[in-house]
Amino acid sequence: MPTLPAIRRISRRSFAAFALVALGGVALAADSGPITLLNVSYDPTRELYRAINDAFAKQYQAEHGRAVSIKQSHAASGSQARAVIDGLDADVVTLAVWPDVEAVAKSGLLRPDWQHRYDNQSIPYHSLVVFVVRKGNPKGIKDWPDLVKGDVSIITPNPKTSGNGKYSFLAAWGSVVTSGGSEDDARTFVAELYKRTPVLDTGARAATATFSQKGLGDVHITFESEAHLEVDEAGGDLEIVYPKRSIRVDPPIAVVDRNVDKKGTRHAAEAYLGFLYSPAGRAIIARHHYRPWGDNPPTPAAGEAWPVVETYTIDAIGGWPVATAKFFGEGGVFDRIYANAGR
Repeated sequence: MPTLPAIRRISRRSFAAFALVALGGVALAADSGPITLLNVSYDPTRELYRAINDAFAKQYQAEHGRAVSIKQSHAASGSQARAVIDGLDADVVTLAVWPDVEAVAKSGLLRPDWQHRYDNQSIPYHSLVVFVVRKGNPKGIKDWPDLVKGDVSIITPNPKTSGNGKYSFLAAWGSVVTSGGSEDDARTFVAELYKRTPVLDTGARAATATFSQKGLGDVHITFESEAHLEVDEAGGDLEIVYPKRSIRVDPPIAVVDRNVDKKGTRHAAEAYLGFLYSPAGRAIIARHHYRPWGDNPPTPAAGEAWPVVETYTIDAIGGWPVATAKFFGEGGVFDRIYANAGR
């Protein structure tokens, strides 16, 4: 959790931009009317940001005497990044993976230092990749090797389009190489996993619907936060299984500099993302089963605790630039695996 001075520093720095915005060389005084922000996010965060938006709007009104409303846009993380680059007028992006935010930055919409503008490299919360299974876990799935036993059928989104899909792929790959297996072992395991995947939805929420509503598959590989929502809505028909080892999911955030300076919304946009690091924001994040960054994170509810899982990060697989090109680039590992699976 950042210290209060860190949050105040963000607000003071942005106040001048809020009160007086330079656009096209003309100084424009910010008016006192209501502010509207657009948060362009990834599939599973709908419920989280509805709660964040309500709490932030009340706090901002109380502190600054100005009404603010936040619109939400949700789809597969890669698709959302492309939409912003192509003109979707986002004030902030809260996407699933670093490459998607970096792509927006490289388009010129973000300042190059975007990752260093908030604490923890602009990652306010974490998640894990876990399994959702049918009631009673009839296939006996306890860990990664169980996914490729018997006739187990798997649901997971497409790693070419979905941040959830990328992390699920990397979690499967990493489960092998971080346990002493070779890259050839990992390739064999992941190839078998995707042979058992009858459909690749473009986004995480669509994969959730395929598993929980359409009834396809024996196990759904997904984020911990999405797994809890899925299980809660299933009314006892689904269960969560935590593997012994999993990848830590690090979704980054950023203010879209070019857009907020054009619209005069920088102060509110920066305060909005800063709210995610505040005690109130962290409590909301935890209640939605995302793991707030910082020491002594709040728990999802009274009496609950975060299940302990051995985790590794993307750095264990070479970091995002290497992993993106190697696994998900044109003709990369995933393309070759999927082609060989006869898809």
